[in-house]
Amino acid sequence: MVEYSIVISAFNEQAVISSSLTQIINFMNSYSSSYEILVVDDGSTDDTSKVVDEYSKSYPQVNLIRNPHKGKAFGVRTGVKNSGGKYILFCDADMATPIEELKRLMVWIKDSNFDVVIASREGIGAKRSHEPILRHIMGRIFNLIIKILLLPGIQDTQCGFKVFKSEVAKLAFDGMILFGDNLPTVKRPRVTAFDVELLVILKRMKYRVKEVPISWTYAPTSRVNPITDSIDLFFNVLSVKFYDILGKYSKKEAL
Repeated sequence: MVEYSIVISAFNEQAVISSSLTQIINFMNSYSSSYEILVVDDGSTDDTSKVVDEYSKSYPQVNLIRNPHKGKAFGVRTGVKNSGGKYILFCDADMATPIEELKRLMVWIKDSNFDVVIASREGIGAKRSHEPILRHIMGRIFNLIIKILLLPGIQDTQCGFKVFKSEVAKLAFDGMILFGDNLPTVKRPRVTAFDVELLVILKRMKYRVKEVPISWTYAPTSRVNPITDSIDLFFNVLSVKFYDILGKYSKKEAL
């Protein structure tokens, strides 16, 4: 078993994926000699898979998995299921959260025995760079809704940098309903609330979750539609709330 599995779900990330892999490898070589990187290509229409495949010829730690285009949630879930590490990190392909933040998060797992540690762009010590004010306001409104309906006390559910004990991650992802095995293929990138469903599962299964402020840099993208994605997010949250009321997320006992 390797010590760390790093999971990246990538859709049309040809422009950044090579740089991101280099950043991860440079850091991990100084942090842990035992790791793997799983890049799950979420049905990209550019040369993401080709770039990763070529990269893996020089760096055997890098593994490519090809998925149909079902979205980030399915990509991360695929990576987690195929991981072999003692600890599993999933992070964004653009490295909006620097890989060096892993060290800060792991302190809480190794020294304080938390099961899951999530990066947060809120709280004392957090730094957000270059984020448009409208996007920030929308994010804060969304998180307020989440706190009221499902996750009081969690300041930032959506930051794409979360680290787990392996057995915890696999049980939690296996318990997903809204973003489980039956996701359909999609025609466009979608912003979803899969992180919300995942955190609700973790909380209902009584795992210990720690939120840690980090430094984060906004990466401009044309993939987010403020109106349609906000509507999708809202209905995702309502669906998770419905399943939660039915007790669907507390069937398994924590290890």
